This record gives sequence, structure tokens and C-alpha cells, in this order.
Amino acid sequence: MLKRLSPRERFEQLLADFAPKLRTAFLEAIDDITGNIVLRRIVERLERGDINGAVAAMHLDPAAFRPLDEAIRAAFNGGGVATVEGMPTLRDPSGHRIVVRWDARNLAAEQWLQAHSAQLVTGIVQDQMTSIRTALETGLARGNNPTKTAVAVVGRVSTVTGRREGGIIGLTGPQASFVATARDELLSGDPAQIRKYLERTRRDKRFDKTVAKAIADGKPVPATMVDRITGRYADSLLKLRADTIGLHETFAALGASKDIAFRQQMEKGNLQAQHVTKGWKHTPQEHGRMQHIAMQGQVVPFDQSFTAPDGTAIPYPHAPGVPTRHTLGCKCFAEYKIDFVAQLVR
Repeated sequence: MLKRLSPRERFEQLLADFAPKLRTAFLEAIDDITGNIVLRRIVERLERGDINGAVAAMHLDPAAFRPLDEAIRAAFNGGGVATVEGMPTLRDPSGHRIVVRWDARNLAAEQWLQAHSAQLVTGIVQDQMTSIRTALETGLARGNNPTKTAVAVVGRVSTVTGRREGGIIGLTGPQASFVATARDELLSGDPAQIRKYLERTRRDKRFDKTVAKAIADGKPVPATMVDRITGRYADSLLKLRADTIGLHETFAALGASKDIAFRQQMEKGNLQAQHVTKGWKHTPQEHGRMQHIAMQGQVVPFDQSFTAPDGTAIPYPHAPGVPTRHTLGCKCFAEYKIDFVAQLVR
């Protein structure tokens, strides 16, 4: 006999299915961008001092993120289907079973997908343009030639994989800044500054002996080695961002689809909001938010928001408009329950 999964087990199964796909879709989009870059065109524009032209030559087109759009849609629809399949059997006043289905073409579903994807991709592209422009300006101001400046941004083509590696395309603005600061530390020749690099948790530790030798000698790390070290550091940060996007966007899609799936049944008259409650479920993790731990077990009516200890109203975990301090890295979810006694009385 098959075991009936608990709400947490169903949610964790969906997360395990879709988060890796979103992570891969983001990396595919970045590979598409970097794989179509023609370095010569960027260098030519930098030689003319045309920073904007160099950025434009990288073709940071929102259309490149279509794989990510599609992966989010798949997670959203998967969450909606799982929600209605997990609903207990609903019956009409005559005792007949009510058929419930997930409607992917529902207006609220389409609006969430369109607004969420557009906001995400627009934010990624705009952040990219800003950080890339800053990196190009900084590289030229430092005295680097256009080729070296461009390669630091777009990366080098690996002889093994044939793909560009080590650039900052795909990184957030702060992450791109981390790479630039790490480069400055390694080139400084100041043991105290170089030692700061060894405190970076995402560094490639295979280079630690080289860095330690530079500290002992009181000399800068050789420039060619710095390119390799910071390139691997940038790759590690890109993997981190892909992991973050995979988890965050999957949680957002599953949370929204669950809420909308219940609303669809209410619109059809199969359920009434006053008969549905939702409970906050915290997922234990190493560095869990104390506020979310305190919210564990909080139960509210369907049409009301949860209230965080700091006063923030949260319709459900990862709901649109909720401050990032309550969403980024959050692994909480809402469990919806139907009061069947009240439903039958109705």
C-alpha cells in the first residue's frame, strides 16, 4: 500500500524536483549570453572609450532568460496540480464528489506568472548592466588595456569545456564587487590585505598555498595567477547565485500556485474562504530566521496574513511584495486546511 505523503513531504518532493531545473535554466541562460559574445567587438568599443557600446555588444537580452521563464512556469503549474491532487475529497450537498482541477489559464495564474517573470528577468538584466559597466570603467581607470578589461568581465574560453569561465556575467552587483575586491587584495602586496582573501568562504582553496607564499614573501600574487584565482572565485559565486535562484524561485512559484489553487476552487463555489485556514510551517536549517521560528504553528484565516514579530504582514511565505529579509533563503511554507464540518453544514 502506498504511503500518503504529508504536506511537508509533498512540498519537499516538489522542491527536489523543480529547484535543480531552475538552477540549470539560469546557468543555461548565462551560457547562452557568454557563448554568443564576440570579444573583438567589445574590445573595439572599449578602444574608442565607448563603454555603453561595449555593454550593448554583450547582448544582455531578456529573451536569453527564456529557459528560466519556462522552468518557473513548470514549477508553478506543478505546484498547482499537486495542490488540487492533495486536497481531501470535496462533496456537494447531495454527497456527490466535486471534481477539482488546476487551471493554468486562470487569470490570476497568468497574471502572477507574467508579473513575476518580468520583474525577475528585468531585475537580473538591469543589475548585470550596472555591474558590468562599473567593472569596465574600473578596469580602464586602473590602466588595464581594453582586452584585459573585457576578459575580466566576460571570462576566458576554457580549452576543456569550450565555454567562457571566470567572468562576472551572471553575478549580482555585490558579487561582482567581491571579485573586484579580491583582485585588489591579491595584487596589493600587503600581507594584511592578501590575508583577507583567505577569509572568503567561496574561494578555491587549491590556490591557498600560492596565496600563503605571497603573504610570507610580502609580495603581490603574480598577476597571471590572480586572473586564475579570481576567475575560479567568480565561478564559485555564479554557482552560489544559481543555487539561490533555484531555491528562491521554486519556493515563490510553489507558494503562489498553492494559494491560487485554493482561490480557484472558491471562485467556482467548491470552497468558501471562511472554511479554510493556513498555518506557518518553519523548515529547520542551520541559520534559521528567529522570526520565522517564532511563527511556527501560527494559524490564520485564509484571507488574512501571517504577522511576523517585527510586524510585517505576510500573506504566505515568499508572497509578492514581502520584504527580502523575509524571503531570501527562507524555506518556510504554508499548510492549508479545510474545516469539513463547516463546509458540510453550508
